[in-house]
Amino acid sequence: MSICNISMDKNHDILTLEDVKLLVDTFYNKVAEDALLAPIFADRLGDNWLPHLQKMYTFWQTVLLEEYTYSGAPFPPHAKLPVDETHFNQWLNLFAKTIDTLFTGVKADEAKWRANKMAQMFQHKIAYFKNNPLNIL
Repeated sequence: MSICNISMDKNHDILTLEDVKLLVDTFYNKVAEDALLAPIFADRLGDNWLPHLQKMYTFWQTVLLEEYTYSGAPFPPHAKLPVDETHFNQWLNLFAKTIDTLFTGVKADEAKWRANKMAQMFQHKIAYFKNNPLNIL
């Protein structure tokens, strides 16, 4: 299943919004085909991936390029997802492979580092809310 069009230009760093879009589109195409992750995204997004992709463009544009286009809170939409460490590890694996295939450089390394930190934080928060259901968002 291809959720977006991709043209690959390899071996440079993540420097522009077009690079961010290439990263996001390539990564989520892999997610949409992944046996573990695809059902979770399909359940949440159905066939309507575009709003999510657009949000991810602005999120990573803000995080990596310091162009402040994202507003929102990234955790609440994930708080009640049926995910655990296995899902996060697969997400990180696909994300790192996507970056390593497409990019090289300081921002590429930063993207992988930030993704790891986000996954750790989300896992801890999801576990907390599962164990303390009255505190859910």
